Amino acid sequence: GDGGLPAETLREMYWYMALARALDERMWQLNRAGQAPFVVSGQGHEATQVGAAFALDRTKDVLVPYYRDLALCLVWGLTPRDILLSVLARAQDPTSGARQMPAHYSSAKLRIVSGSSVVATQLPHAAGIAYAAKLRQTGLVCFGEGGSSKGDFHEACNFAGIHRLPVIFLCENNHYAISVPIERQIAIDNVADRAASYGFPGVVVDGTDLLAVYQVCREAADRARRGEGPTLIEAKVYRFNPHSSDDDDRTY
Repeated sequence: GDGGLPAETLREMYWYMALARALDERMWQLNRAGQAPFVVSGQGHEATQVGAAFALDRTKDVLVPYYRDLALCLVWGLTPRDILLSVLARAQDPTSGARQMPAHYSSAKLRIVSGSSVVATQLPHAAGIAYAAKLRQTGLVCFGEGGSSKGDFHEACNFAGIHRLPVIFLCENNHYAISVPIERQIAIDNVADRAASYGFPGVVVDGTDLLAVYQVCREAADRARRGEGPTLIEAKVYRFNPHSSDDDDRTY
């Protein structure tokens, strides 16, 4: 099906997925050619990110991405030129003036809050943003399943559940935290199962199914705007490339 979306919207969604993949591949090539010192790939995550972005309101919602969220940030308004200025450490880089590692996406104008290299630290930030913005706008915070092993995840979920905050926790589960497989991180089947402990819904979705992600994120955003609190969405995806350009995934 088409998810109830017009053909032009579906074409736009596909365009962003194709753009993100092409840009990601080019950044990887620049790294291997010695022109870009460090790259983090989001290949395999595109459908999740584009579906989530289209489910939200890009004119007022707040985005707290993590380092693989290239497609998400492109939909939100960063341009390929913006991204490449950061990757190539040019002074005109609008996200940090080339003073930050690539993939630390940020834009005050677009309401993109920069993350940290330390995983999961953006989760309490998102809960705080949602607390400040309660009943006014929704926040989307993204993280990998490895981040769900950090205390920041549990503190953010607990706080969001208590205060029924308008925030969506989007876990992009690619089955590996650097080299550690998911079965060495959690003793349950799904990260989303943890949401019940904090008093809000947890949803598992096929992260390679663009329209399925759009649907669950749209429902989560509607819940948040109605004042019904947060949702934890776990999108099952696959990491095509090593953890980063400095990693060798042939060793694990």
